[in-house]
Amino acid sequence: MVNKYLKAVIFLAFIFVANNMFAGGPPPPKPVVPIDGGIIGLFLVAIGFAVRKIYNSKK
Repeated sequence: MVNKYLKAVIFLAFIFVANNMFAGGPPPPKPVVPIDGGIIGLFLVAIGFAVRKIYNSKK
């Protein structure tokens, strides 16, 4: 009877070890997206709009 349980425990231990070996680890973290790129883009659009308005008002 003990031999039967010993085989089951060894089999389960083997399954858990094999599962952890081939799991591949945690997924890589997501890349950090800087907010600066969006803010600079908005500033450039606003400056372009202002320049266009000034240019059109002089005509």
